[in-house]
Amino acid sequence: MKSRRTFMKQSAAGIAGAALMSSVPSSVLGANDRIRVVVMGTNSRGMALASEFATLKNSEVAYIADVDSRVVESSVAKVNEMQGKKPKGIVDFRQALEDKDVDALVIAAPDHWHAPATLMGLKAGKHVYVEKPCGHNPREGELLIAAQKKYNKVVQMGNQQRSSIQSQQAYRDLKDGLIGEPYMGKAFYANNRGPIGHGKVVPVPEWLDYELWQGPAPRVPYRDNVVHYNWHWFWRWGTAETCNNATHEVDVCRWFLDLDYPTKVSSTGGRYAYDDDWEFPDTQVVGFEFGDKKSIVWEGRSCNPRPVEGKGRGAAIYATKGTLIIDRNGHTFYDEKNNVLKQMESGDENATLDTTGAGGSLNGLHIGNFLDAIRTGAKQNSPIDEGHKSVLLCHLANIAQELGRSLAIDPMNGRIVDDSQAMKMWSREYEPGWEMVV
Repeated sequence: MKSRRTFMKQSAAGIAGAALMSSVPSSVLGANDRIRVVVMGTNSRGMALASEFATLKNSEVAYIADVDSRVVESSVAKVNEMQGKKPKGIVDFRQALEDKDVDALVIAAPDHWHAPATLMGLKAGKHVYVEKPCGHNPREGELLIAAQKKYNKVVQMGNQQRSSIQSQQAYRDLKDGLIGEPYMGKAFYANNRGPIGHGKVVPVPEWLDYELWQGPAPRVPYRDNVVHYNWHWFWRWGTAETCNNATHEVDVCRWFLDLDYPTKVSSTGGRYAYDDDWEFPDTQVVGFEFGDKKSIVWEGRSCNPRPVEGKGRGAAIYATKGTLIIDRNGHTFYDEKNNVLKQMESGDENATLDTTGAGGSLNGLHIGNFLDAIRTGAKQNSPIDEGHKSVLLCHLANIAQELGRSLAIDPMNGRIVDDSQAMKMWSREYEPGWEMVV
């Protein structure tokens, strides 16, 4: 059969397509009401989010909160320039939660802060936009789902590809049978991260509130190779490359295959590239088995940038009559003979390997959906109950890797079956007084 090729470029001007359903607040703002937010953590990712909230219609950054006083100063200046109104700069985000005029908390702090801060925001009556992963461990995701239901506010997780116009169209085309019945997803990520060395205990820099930075995590002395980014690679604060990056593409695979919880998770890999303080694998292959003869595989290489399918990150969906290759910039459907059936691109470069910065136009789309959910009760593209499912897969991968064995999973709730040792890793130890209570 002769191949048919369609090439489309679209702007990121609005939200399109069907979205996932979430619990909608009982009361919503008027459609034209300004939504005022506090952005927590603006050293890197948070500044990209602040930029969107500062420039989107009827949205305002009222506070910038960061434990780094230098970052507070620079971020306040940048936001002031963008929105023409100076936000208040603070170190402790909890001060802003006391302000009744603040509508939402935006969280881009380190992973160990995501769930505790979300819970604090909900208890203070705020809506929450939280970067992935939604929790430092599986239990925190469960607690956030319970908290969202209890406090009845919008909680959106930052897996931006759910709001991609192109990805939503690809999902519809897949459901319409363009390449038959999908049965397997492969998520992949490749980068060239260098070593982090062996840290030394040194005095806390004068610009850092290290006590607040640690927050819910049990206290340890300050070391010189942790703040600001390398915390990702330590169990105490981070969640590995799985929750750092696999979350995005694993989420795409789970979305496109219409899957919830697996029946089995296995992992292989290790820290191969360097001898340093990094506590997680830099090379990892994870297998997720589901019922109904479907599966997902994730291949992550933090220190080897050789692309897969010509891409540094993305996903492949294999089906009975062809293949879909998809990333943040667009997608291509192929038939069984590798002829292009349909192709769609975003028309701009939505950074694929930027380890700390923006996700291009997807930020605006995803945040716009969050704001619409607050104002009008619109369906969310990534409500917390859906976001948790994808993050949970990555936590299970970390647990399987750490224990060196496969995990049997209850497909009804995602919990580990008949393995008390593995379930000890379901939650974490908190600094006394910081325990999460819904």
